[in-house]
Formats: sequence, structure tokens, C-alpha cells
Amino acid sequence: MERMENEGDSAHPPKKRIKECPELLAVSKKAGKAIKDFGMIRAGDRIAVAVSGGKDSLSLLHVLRHRLRVSPVKFEFVAVHIDFGFADFDPAGLIAYLREQEFPCLLESVDWLKDERYDEIDCYWWSRNRRKALFQLCEREGFNKIAFGHHIDDIAETIILNQFYRGEIGAMKPNQELFGGKLALIRPLAYVREEAMQQLAERLGIASMGQSKCANDDTSHRMIIKRMLRDSEKYNPDVVINIFNSLQNVRSEYLIEKVKE
Repeated sequence: MERMENEGDSAHPPKKRIKECPELLAVSKKAGKAIKDFGMIRAGDRIAVAVSGGKDSLSLLHVLRHRLRVSPVKFEFVAVHIDFGFADFDPAGLIAYLREQEFPCLLESVDWLKDERYDEIDCYWWSRNRRKALFQLCEREGFNKIAFGHHIDDIAETIILNQFYRGEIGAMKPNQELFGGKLALIRPLAYVREEAMQQLAERLGIASMGQSKCANDDTSHRMIIKRMLRDSEKYNPDVVINIFNSLQNVRSEYLIEKVKE
């Protein structure tokens, strides 16, 4: 593991540090509401922000820094990147960006998939191993929460994915406790639309810095669902929000149950 704790006087940020902009303020406001509604962050939390190199997780760092500035709740967050050592991805650009923006960061190198080709890795297998590495890092470094850059579109897609391909009802929860409450997975962007995240990334000048998802993502089941929802929104712009809200408005009397013998 490489530790990259950035030094510097926070009262005198570097010239290249991103300034506040309307897009950041809008996303931060929605994140603040989600954090409050789902009780995601409490005073004294040590949060590992899972940074993949994609736009959403990088933008989340800026959002959390703004929340720290405006919120009375004080917490600590560190950008964490899990590097599988794929030849297709060099984290140097990501590391340089985190240092430039003065985000404390940790680079965790793992070799579990060293004999695998990146373009042949199954998305589920890649995600499972990444999460395992994050859990181990949090236990070792004393983090009690992991923040992901998933937005409301990601959550809605997961709900449909579970119904279509697993025959079950479930979602990525905005705040999910694990291991008896010792660790929690949080998603501060749970109320933010993907379009707003794209606009924020553009305004911040953030480009994807490498492997943000598995190599097969463009042909995955998730991409099929994403396209389906985009088509559906042409006829009903509230589709994604309604799917998200549906799991908070379950009418149990209309659920299907078999007769118990």
C-alpha cells in the first residue's frame, strides 16, 4: 500500500484547486439532503472514498470537501484506489490529480487477478474482488465507512437488474451497515441524476482517468437496462425517480406469497 497524505495549509489552497461552481453547489445540496435523510455521516466518521478513476467518484471527492466546509458535522475522508495491476491501466494520472487537488489518498495494490486479462474479467467478479480489498483496507486503516459515487440512475438500474436477471427485489441502499455495524457503505449521490454528475464533471474539468468499470461494461446487462430506461424516459421523464421511490413505497398487501402448508 502506498500512502499519499497531501500536505498544505488549507487556508491557502493551491492555484489549481477547483473552485466552487453552481453545478457543485447544486449537487452538494442534494448530497446533503441524502446524507441527512439516510443518516449516512456522523461526527467523527472516517470515510474511505472508493475512487475508481471515473468521473463520478472523482466528483464525489469535491462534493464531500464542500460538505465539510458547509456542514456542522465534522468527519474525515480519504480517497482510496484499488489497483489490480492491469497492463491496461496506469494509475499515475489519477494519483497526480489527487495530489494536485490536495485530496489525501491511499493506493492499495493487489495481485489477486494478476494472471487474468482485463478484457476477460467478469464484471461481477471484478467488483467482488474490489470490494473485498476495500473491506480489508478499512479494517486495517480504521475506516468505518466506504463512500461510493453511485447516483440515482445507478440505483434504479440495479433495482431493475435484480428483477430481470435475479428474480428478486433489492437495490444498492444509500446507507447499508455491514459486519454488525462495524462498517457501512454509503452513497451520498443517491438523489443526484446522472446528467447532473456529467455536467459537474465537465465544469470541474474532470475526465475519466482510466479503468472506472470492468472492461465488459458496454455489453453488460446493466448497459442494456440503462438504454431501456433512457428510452422509457422519452415517454415518462419520472421513470428513474419512480423506480427509486418504489422501494420506499412497498404495498405489502399486493406482494405475491405462496400458501404455506
